[in-house]
Amino acid sequence: MAKKYPRIEVDLKKITHNTKEMVRVFKELGVEIAGINKVTCGSVEVANALIEGGVKVIGESRIEALKKLKDINAEKMLVRLPMISNAAEVVKYADISLNSEIKTIRKLSEEALKIGKKHKVVLMIDVGDLREGIFDEEDALKTAGHIIELPGVELDGLGTNLSCFGGIMPSEENLEKLNRLKKRIEEKYNIKMNTVSGGNSSTTHLIQKDKLPKFVNQLRCGTLLMLGTVEVTESRMDNTFIDAFILKAEIIELKKKPSKPIGTPNVDAFGNIPEFEDKGQMTRAICAIGRQDVDLEWMKPVDSNIEILGGSSDHAIVDLTHADNKYDIGHILEFELNYVAILRGMTSPFVYKEYVK
Repeated sequence: MAKKYPRIEVDLKKITHNTKEMVRVFKELGVEIAGINKVTCGSVEVANALIEGGVKVIGESRIEALKKLKDINAEKMLVRLPMISNAAEVVKYADISLNSEIKTIRKLSEEALKIGKKHKVVLMIDVGDLREGIFDEEDALKTAGHIIELPGVELDGLGTNLSCFGGIMPSEENLEKLNRLKKRIEEKYNIKMNTVSGGNSSTTHLIQKDKLPKFVNQLRCGTLLMLGTVEVTESRMDNTFIDAFILKAEIIELKKKPSKPIGTPNVDAFGNIPEFEDKGQMTRAICAIGRQDVDLEWMKPVDSNIEILGGSSDHAIVDLTHADNKYDIGHILEFELNYVAILRGMTSPFVYKEYVK
């Protein structure tokens, strides 16, 4: 049977390898990795590759994805704050959720009691990035007390998120807020919390510098396991693969054309005013994939002599002038994908997925 394009080939062995390596490194520091699978749009195959690599908690941001993973052998974590309207499904399909609103947590407790379940809650604390979480420490202390009184939930620990919205780097200083609050909550309410979830893959830069605070015992990692990269430092962890996701797209036009558009410039289909350097005639190809399917700025050709010039919703235009290979209509170009491109491509129903074991 002929293969269909565009297609993302996912190398599960490379993802498992990356996961094993990172689990080993983190274990030496007393840190557990929660494997965040959301970039794959709930792929069971990738979730199982993470589990094979040693991850015991799988995180997703949407209930629809968690439903797909209901039979995997791992605890499931909802990493986006729950919608109160979805509380019944949250406790049914997730064992743990990240929370900041006591109204929602009360509803989770109510729904968990209905099905005879104890749902774990990680109380999110905003340490400066200003995405989710309680910012005021006294408010966090009171909220923790309310959670402890609820019979259907368990206050498993504290968590935070950094770098995703405000671009604030995780640091020893801002993470100390979690440690300070943990001590205050445990002393005031005479409890012991299990988890201090110190952020996402970006927090790994503190491990690179040997500066991760010892009180952090969990990180929620997606990029690190899929690509081996620490994007905030534009670096890669040793002994990891960066090419577990390869996009393959078919050439549908191949022409010699000028390098600079002709006529009066205006905005493109996305409201931008593109700029082009005049390089004379070039060999230009159009691939059957576009911005509806993938983020062109976050992918690069495997053939380093090919350049992505841009694209529209359905077309990617590339410069083949200096390519070593002789390409033709129907030939396939391959692209390495960064996290953003993987996210868009794995979500698109118009991109086929193939899992390579």
